[in-house]
Amino acid sequence: MAVATAAALLAALGGALWLATRRFVGSRVQRLHGGGNPGLMHGKTVLITGANSGLGRATAAELLRLGARVIMGCRDRARAEEAASQLRRELREAGGPEPSPDVGGAGELVVKELDLASLRSVRAFCQELLQEEPRLDVLINNAGVFQCPYMKTEDGFEMQFGVNHLGHFLLTSLLLGLLKSSAPSRIVVVSSKLYKYGEINFEDLNSEQSYNKSFCYSRSKLANILFTRELARRLEGTNVTVNVLHPGIVRTNLGRHIHIPLLVKPLFNLVSWAFFKTPLEGAQTSIYLASSPEVEGVSGRYFGDCKEEELLPKAMDESVARKLWDISEVMVGILK
Repeated sequence: MAVATAAALLAALGGALWLATRRFVGSRVQRLHGGGNPGLMHGKTVLITGANSGLGRATAAELLRLGARVIMGCRDRARAEEAASQLRRELREAGGPEPSPDVGGAGELVVKELDLASLRSVRAFCQELLQEEPRLDVLINNAGVFQCPYMKTEDGFEMQFGVNHLGHFLLTSLLLGLLKSSAPSRIVVVSSKLYKYGEINFEDLNSEQSYNKSFCYSRSKLANILFTRELARRLEGTNVTVNVLHPGIVRTNLGRHIHIPLLVKPLFNLVSWAFFKTPLEGAQTSIYLASSPEVEGVSGRYFGDCKEEELLPKAMDESVARKLWDISEVMVGILK
C-alpha cells in the first residue's frame, strides 16, 4: 500500500513537472525556429558524433528538418544506416524534402563510420572527410560513454576519458582547418551538470591507480568544459565559435551500464517518464547553439535550456585548461 501511494504521488508530481517542462521547451522551440522555418540551416553542413540514437539522433532530425546537410559520425555503421533510413522516412512523412545520400543540398543525410575509442579511426574519418567535404559549418561533439565498467580504448586510455574527451579532442583538432576556412562556423560540445563532481588529477588521468565510474564520467565532462574554454581562447579572431552545454537529465540509452534492481525498475521507469526530458527536449540546447542567430559570435560559454549558465571556479581555471590541452596533445599524438 505504501509503495502504491508513493508511486501515485510521484506520478502526480512528475506529471505536473513534465507538463511544465514541455510548455517551456515548446515555447523555446517555437521561438528558436520561428514556427518551424525549414530554411534556417539551408546550405549548412553539420557533423554530429553519436547521431544514431538519443540526443544525437534528435539533434540530427531537427537540423535536417531545418534544411541542414547532416553527416552522422557513428561507431556502428549498421545501426547508423538504420537510423538514417528512419530519419528519411520521418522527414518524408512530415512533408519535408526526403534527404538523399547522393544529391547535395538541403536535407542531405550522410553516414560515416567513426569510433572515438580508436585514434586510428578518428584519423581515418577526418582524412576521408577532408578529402570529400569542401566545408564544415557546425561540428557537434555529442557522442559519449556513461559510467561504464573499467575498460580501455584501443589506444590504452580509460574509456570514458578516452571517448568523451580525447577522441573529440583529436577530432576537433584535425577539423579546425576546415572549420576556419568555412567561417563563420560553430563547434558545440555536449557536457553534463555532473562535471561539478569531477576533478582533473594529472597524476592519474588514465585511472590506473583507482577507478570510480561516476567520478571518471564527471572528470571527462569537466574536461569537455575546460577544452571548450581553452579552444575559445585559441580561436579568438577566427570567426569560429565554440560553446559547451548540459542537456539536463534525458531518457536515452546512455545509462545502459547502470544496474537497476528488478523490483525498483517499475518505479524508476515511472520517475524517468515523469521527470526526465525526452531526447528532443534534451537536444534543444544543441540545436540552439548550432543554428540560432542569437548566439552568433558568442564563444567560450556554458549553456543549459538554451540560456547561459554560470560555471564553478574549477571549470574556469585557465592554468588547468592549458595544462590539460598540452597533455591531451601528447596523449593523442599531435605532439610527441
